[in-house]
Amino acid sequence: MRRTNVVLDEQLLDEAVRVLGLKTYSATINLALQEAIRMREIQKIGSFFGKGLWSGNLAEMREDRAVPKRRAAARRSHEK
Repeated sequence: MRRTNVVLDEQLLDEAVRVLGLKTYSATINLALQEAIRMREIQKIGSFFGKGLWSGNLAEMREDRAVPKRRAAARRSHEK
């Protein structure tokens, strides 16, 4: 652990302690830092996989799909 002095918004810190339900300022600040890092990592996931890799019409693509034999047989029996 590292001991440091920082200037914090007192109202913001008190609200964070209340909302997070923690007992100490240190625990609150540590959790806030962990969450900030976690959120940044989550935001990076989109760029890792890329954006706009697939473009097309899913409904149109599904129309080309062959109907399984069981469903085809069921459709024929309902049409009669």
